[in-house]
Amino acid sequence: MPRARSALLVVDVQPTFCEGGALPVEGGDDVAAGVAALLADDHGYDLVVTTQDWHIDPGDHFSDEPDFVSTWPPHGVAGTAEAELHPALDPVADRIDAKVRKGMHAAAYSGFEGVDDDGRTLDEVLAAAGVAEVDVVGLAFDHCVRATAVDAAANGYATKVIEGLSASVAPETAAAARTELAAAGIDVIGSR
Repeated sequence: MPRARSALLVVDVQPTFCEGGALPVEGGDDVAAGVAALLADDHGYDLVVTTQDWHIDPGDHFSDEPDFVSTWPPHGVAGTAEAELHPALDPVADRIDAKVRKGMHAAAYSGFEGVDDDGRTLDEVLAAAGVAEVDVVGLAFDHCVRATAVDAAANGYATKVIEGLSASVAPETAAAARTELAAAGIDVIGSR
């Protein structure tokens, strides 16, 4: 029986979520370096897809007085350097097969809420490549990585999250994310 086709989903590894960015996650730059190292190696994935927050006018997702639950300071603003993929990924750009952008006109945590430049959803990109299994990495573990992984499992993909290639906003929300991922049947592993 042939091996199931696999994909690596690299979620929101952007300067806006790294040290010095508008909404920094401690360890974000290390995650970017780790993902770049994985992609530089013979990683074995059949498909590599990145997601990006790409906010044009996300409505009340942005706030001058954010609650850091459903409203946030401006981040991932479309067309800015902070919204681009992290510069650590530049040397491995040829290893990225598809890019999905999300949150143009509303809040979007899951990569499955985004589209590529051809208007295809992440699910359509994965299905077109015959993907059955996904590993999810990136920023932040307790927000967009969690949401993307949960949606991947809900869409029928065998899903794992590699926590060693992710970083969390806070220990409490990371613990809650682990509980939610386990309830969805998603394995959380330390490294690949």
